Amino acid sequence: MFTPAELFDLSQTEHAAMFDAEAPAWEALPRLAEYLAAELQPANHASVSPHAVIGDNVFLGEGTVVEPGAYIEGPAIIGRNCQIRHGAYVRANVIVGDSCVIGNSSELKNSLLFNDCQMPHFNYVGDSILGHHAHLGAGVVLSNLKSVPGNVTVGHAEDAHDTGLRKFGALIGDRAELGCNSVLNPGSIIGRDSVVYPNTNWRGVLPANQIVKNRAQQEVVERNPAQ
Repeated sequence: MFTPAELFDLSQTEHAAMFDAEAPAWEALPRLAEYLAAELQPANHASVSPHAVIGDNVFLGEGTVVEPGAYIEGPAIIGRNCQIRHGAYVRANVIVGDSCVIGNSSELKNSLLFNDCQMPHFNYVGDSILGHHAHLGAGVVLSNLKSVPGNVTVGHAEDAHDTGLRKFGALIGDRAELGCNSVLNPGSIIGRDSVVYPNTNWRGVLPANQIVKNRAQQEVVERNPAQ
């Protein structure tokens, strides 16, 4: 389930040429900088607050709104009818599709978002690809760097695939939902229409149409009146 067509509707991005149909979708990530250098033509067709900061190498599509306090460093392509909300930080080598939301205190770097993605509150998305209608709840983190040396791998043990990448966050399939404050460890793959419950720490490959339930045990005790 690692090829682009297994995870994403390629008609829902204007940048499908970045993908090799037979190769794992993560191989598009190291090509982002080269692709943007070749294809990006800076322009501003958006409504941009005078209190936002826009780099020189940025394209902003029609109908997009950039709110006060947002910072788009570039190189970046932001599509049509997007919301780049207060405090959003869009770093280098980013492509955002149409009708996406990059929310307050959310950070995005070296990533590709298909149309209609939402990362609206306190999200970190590093070296990742989000499919059509993917949604991140508040506080979701797509971690992109291992705590120990070496390339990021996908899968476990005998099924592990070396991505060849030191930094790689996640591939999030079309219509996948990640619950509030969930954390995806580097090299995570979430299939189409799957759901990760809030406060989940996930690592590995989740096939399509699955739900990860966080069943952390809770305890209720009597409160001491003296407390």
